[in-house]
Amino acid sequence: MTEVLRRGRASLAFSFFAQGAAFALLVTRIPAIQDRYGVSDALLPLFLAAVPILAGVGSVATEQLVKRIPATRLLRWSQPVVLLALLGVGAGERMVELGVALAVFGLAVGALDASMNMLGVSLQRAYGRSIMLSFHAAYSLGGIVGASLAWGGAHWHLTLWVSYLPVVLVLLPAVLVGSRWYVGADGRDVENEAERGAGTGAGGGVVFRALLPLCLVMTFAYIGDSTVSNWSAKYLQDVLGSSEQLATVPYNVYMVTTLLGRAIGDVGVRRFGAVVVVRLGAVVAALGFGVVAVAPGAWVGMGGFTLLGVGLCVLVPQTFAAAGRLFPGASDAAVARLNVFNYVGFLIGSPLVGALGDAWSYRGAMVVPMVLVLVTLVYARSFAPQPDRYGGGHERPRTADVGRGSNGL
Repeated sequence: MTEVLRRGRASLAFSFFAQGAAFALLVTRIPAIQDRYGVSDALLPLFLAAVPILAGVGSVATEQLVKRIPATRLLRWSQPVVLLALLGVGAGERMVELGVALAVFGLAVGALDASMNMLGVSLQRAYGRSIMLSFHAAYSLGGIVGASLAWGGAHWHLTLWVSYLPVVLVLLPAVLVGSRWYVGADGRDVENEAERGAGTGAGGGVVFRALLPLCLVMTFAYIGDSTVSNWSAKYLQDVLGSSEQLATVPYNVYMVTTLLGRAIGDVGVRRFGAVVVVRLGAVVAALGFGVVAVAPGAWVGMGGFTLLGVGLCVLVPQTFAAAGRLFPGASDAAVARLNVFNYVGFLIGSPLVGALGDAWSYRGAMVVPMVLVLVTLVYARSFAPQPDRYGGGHERPRTADVGRGSNGL
């Protein structure tokens, strides 16, 4: 069983990596996509908003599908669809083709994100200690690789499909092969789970009132993340007076610190517990926004964005893990519903900061995500262990991710 879990962990981590790379390749080439299809500035926000909206639909649909189909099977087939849809975005010629490709991408991403995190929560339960942050570290690494490849494509003036094709040709067979070792809700590999049906993860029920604090934390975290991804370059250049070249650095630094924070974050959860880690992450993230808001120059501003990466990186993985602990008999349904608020935060964050920046000031706009991420402190107790809610022998006594300490693998 230990070998099965190790293979399952490695294969799932690679899926997170592949998804990070695919998503980065899409969002970092938006100007090239706009030029290829002749999408106007007025129409572009509609195309961009459609992806997270449809992803939310895909996540909601996944909640229902996992009642009949194992999450392992949904992940096995949704990831290739995402990669092929990415290639479709690069290969089309007419605007309607772009619309279809983005629609497929959005729906598949919703199913992919939900099923990946479902399996991550299940594996963490099987391991009996915190490993969720390591999966999201793999996603961050994929994002860095994807953004770097996108920079290369733009630097060498490659057409979109030429830029995307090698990536898809490498990742597509790799994720299909790796999907053979996914581990489902009962700790079995994908082949055995397919014989048993959808498993136990979708059983029971989810009380939305109990899940709501985690939904708010997820929304606030993604408002902060989308603020960095969409406004860091503009803020550094227009508000802090940096050069255009230097303005591209904060997001890269943010991604690197996110990767580093997630790579070591599980150790902190095992030693100090999820509540302490989440509280510390919220405080550091709020401090980062505060530094950005009052920064006298570009280098101090970059220091603020660095703090943001360190702070925000722990919130999302621990929110998924907390949902699994809160509803151990219905973790798949809880994760699918919680995942929707990923896209809610993404949809709210960028327009909110932009509107406040235009109407007030961009320095003042940075205070809003700072306050929202601090609200996480109010809900930090939702990340605490709730032993009376555990059942079915899934959690081991004195496990790390409930803050009791752990012996490493």
